[in-house]
Amino acid sequence: MESKASSRLGSSLPVPCVQELAKEPLAAVPPRYRRRDQDPTAVSSSTCSCPIVDMEKLLSGDRSELEKLDSACREWGFFQLTRHGVRWSLVEEVKVQIEGFFNLPMEEKKKLWQEPGDLEGFGQAFVVSEEQKLDWGDMFYLVTLPSHLRKPRLFPNLPLPFREALEVYATELKGLAIKILDLLQRVLGMKAEEMRELFEDGYQGMRMNYYPPCPQPEQVFGIAPHSDAVGLTILLQISEVEGLQIKKDGAWVPVKPLPQAFIVNVGDILQIITNGAYQSSEHRAVVNSGKERLSVATFYSPGLDREIGPAASLIRPEAPALYKRIGVEEYFKGLFGRKRDGKDYIDVMKIGDQNQSF
Repeated sequence: MESKASSRLGSSLPVPCVQELAKEPLAAVPPRYRRRDQDPTAVSSSTCSCPIVDMEKLLSGDRSELEKLDSACREWGFFQLTRHGVRWSLVEEVKVQIEGFFNLPMEEKKKLWQEPGDLEGFGQAFVVSEEQKLDWGDMFYLVTLPSHLRKPRLFPNLPLPFREALEVYATELKGLAIKILDLLQRVLGMKAEEMRELFEDGYQGMRMNYYPPCPQPEQVFGIAPHSDAVGLTILLQISEVEGLQIKKDGAWVPVKPLPQAFIVNVGDILQIITNGAYQSSEHRAVVNSGKERLSVATFYSPGLDREIGPAASLIRPEAPALYKRIGVEEYFKGLFGRKRDGKDYIDVMKIGDQNQSF
């Protein structure tokens, strides 16, 4: 039976394929993609960089490494994770398969394009009007776990080597996400069952990104500034071209990915669960004029049948709840029914907000 999970949560309007558009001899970026002048924020010239955390040290109970993880989640909302335990031969296979996937002929991609009323497939997300500015990039998004929520027209129809690699990768990254969340719960002093009951049978999706070269890279975004609405994001950089930037102290800090590392970031849901102790951060993707860039973000969230809100063990008279309680499915419906704009959606979740719109 085909799951209607993504259809239930929302949809995104169909858009042109930017990869195909970029193959044309363009003198200038089409107007619908041109929007860089709307964000004059400078790129940071400081030497500060995204924190680096060693998973083997964390699992060994190294106190200083746990403090480093805690600080990264509080002050940055991002960290690079080394020695994470995911087989790198598997990661390299996923990279190769995703590169080949985006290079499929257009007639093959059309079979996997977003359908009306759905979010999964090739296209873009959060497009709610025909006048809306678009990103200079294509995505392929699909739900990977739990497996009964996979769409029969997508996951089973992926090229076989790709499907097999993705199956293993999804399971490995779920395990990694659970380990990270367990460590965060311990550092914060939460009750173990609070985090486990939310995330153990969680909702996992993958967003594969392709950013083609652009004749006017300063005029566009690969992905416009936003925070991730999920629990935790684990990003794999596929190509060597940099592009991720994090907003820190009012400026954009470029991230230089480390070899054989993942980039991990706190999502809005984790900010809600930790009652603001850990902060999701705005980030964006930029493009360049000479080279394509590819990445894949794996999002991990509580199951759709769960309810999110500040963890009871973190609420005290001197630290009252800052966020409302809401069902996960209702939360995502609200998210996908609106245009994404920075961190505006988490503001809707704050207690006392009068502008709720689901």
